[in-house]
Amino acid sequence: MLGWALTFLVIALIAAVLGFGGIAGTAVGIAKIIFFVAIVLFLISAIFGAVRGRRV
Repeated sequence: MLGWALTFLVIALIAAVLGFGGIAGTAVGIAKIIFFVAIVLFLISAIFGAVRGRRV
């Protein structure tokens, strides 16, 4: 999932260099959303892994 965020960030940088501000802004917004979703999913996974590990 972080790979997708990085892909959209690269697309945004290329679009910004070429002067496509609207496309760059949209791509940055998508990259931010995907990045934060990945962070939340990681934290949830880490919490559940820690809880499950304590029961053993």
